[in-house]
Amino acid sequence: MIYITINDLHFSYPVGEEVIRGITLSFGEEPTAIIGQNGAGKTTFVKLLKGLLQPSGGEITVCGHNTKNTTAAELAKHIGLVFQNPNDQIFKNKVLDEIMYGPRNIGQTEMEARENALLALEWVGLAEKADANPYDLSLSERKMVTIASIIAMNTKIVIFDEPTIAQDYGGKQKIKSIIRRLQEKGTLVLTIIHDMDFVAEAFERVIVFQQGKVLLDGHKKEVYAKAALLKQAYLEQPHVTQLCNELGWNDIYLTVEEFLSNPSIVP
Repeated sequence: MIYITINDLHFSYPVGEEVIRGITLSFGEEPTAIIGQNGAGKTTFVKLLKGLLQPSGGEITVCGHNTKNTTAAELAKHIGLVFQNPNDQIFKNKVLDEIMYGPRNIGQTEMEARENALLALEWVGLAEKADANPYDLSLSERKMVTIASIIAMNTKIVIFDEPTIAQDYGGKQKIKSIIRRLQEKGTLVLTIIHDMDFVAEAFERVIVFQQGKVLLDGHKKEVYAKAALLKQAYLEQPHVTQLCNELGWNDIYLTVEEFLSNPSIVP
């Protein structure tokens, strides 16, 4: 099933050169990471998907709705965004109220919103924090609150903006688990991110943006194999891939587990 189609997308801010230059893409259920250096157009692209900006040219269709003819409020029923900085997203004084706000805002009943919020809190491991003030929590926990607030909306598309910021190893593992669970229920998960190792571990498709265009698009192993093009976009391969290359392995390994599963590796 295709959730998003993008045809010859262009965008320019009122003053300045074109930021998005002729992008054509489609997205199904495959978890996808969009990577690229700062200024490549990733954040602008996400704002266009959410209807927060309107294209200068071309079209975007989200779950059958053309963003030119649909308000951002209407699109919120279909596409949710977890902000990079949770402090920019949280505004309630109680965790449960914060998580229920989005579901209520898109039309869920009080009972539905509460049930979905409590379930989302279980997903992120904060069930016991429902009555806490979000600003009494750590930055990592506040990030989980914002993730829960989007999960509770039950949108068909979830976008994570730099999900691993402020997360330790345990937090990253939890986010990976959330991404898997969302995928299992048929949700399209997108991320814009600079953490190449996390992309290798949690996503399947990788799209590289450079100067407002798509430089690479494919399965993560195919994309990460193109070291020269990645360097052109000021990106690096995952650390495990780089280490294996230094050790003389020609195959592309993206994670430690993948490397160790090779039957030719002698303990």
